[in-house]
Amino acid sequence: MPATPAWPPKSAPRLFVSDKLAQGASVGIEGNQAHYLSRVMRLTEGQAVILCDDVTGEWLASVTSVGKRELVLSVERQLREREAVPDLTLCAALLKKDRFDMVLEKACELGVARIQPVLTRRCVADKLNLERARAILTEAAEQCARTALPELAEPLKLDALLREWTQDRTMFFADENGGESAAQSFADNSGLAALLIGPEGGFDEAERNAIRALPQARPISLGPRILRGETAAVAALAVWMSVAGDWNNSLA
Repeated sequence: MPATPAWPPKSAPRLFVSDKLAQGASVGIEGNQAHYLSRVMRLTEGQAVILCDDVTGEWLASVTSVGKRELVLSVERQLREREAVPDLTLCAALLKKDRFDMVLEKACELGVARIQPVLTRRCVADKLNLERARAILTEAAEQCARTALPELAEPLKLDALLREWTQDRTMFFADENGGESAAQSFADNSGLAALLIGPEGGFDEAERNAIRALPQARPISLGPRILRGETAAVAALAVWMSVAGDWNNSLA
């Protein structure tokens, strides 16, 4: 007797939608998402789609109608509640567009809770298209099966970031001049955390001194080699998730 196929199939597309989802709800899909489902995935009536709303979690839906510019989906049942993620903020200096795109994508995949772009004196870029950045985060979340989108803030100058820093959050500062081993520092300083990563040319001396003067700052080392900004962000996030985050199933 043949095995019953898994439902929903693993190949079912995943989408984030702006509507709050509930069993029995009808959801209209338009624009690029409709094009993706109807033209790229070639979905027809009855086929499965996984929906997330960044509020209630992940839901199974099925296509009820396919039009020229819109699909209508019927929400059938909840698959997962919105995931719990570690309370980690990535404060990343702006990089060239393609490199910062990578930071956004990989930070989402690694499970960061929020991203604070930072403007420093040596930043090559000084602007960020927030709509485009949020689209990158959404696509990354869909591909890695996240049910919670990272928060994304508007870029903030470094001096303002330091001035507004909260007393209860440790700032792990990736200092190319050296610091405590990242893994050891993460293990020794539990609680609310943030990672501060510099731009292509690093922080200048005045910025470095200002960061180190912050009582909550903990200078860390990411090893014996100088890393690009995007590499440093990914490496630091991976180590933090392994030591203090949810890679050890502490939030499961």
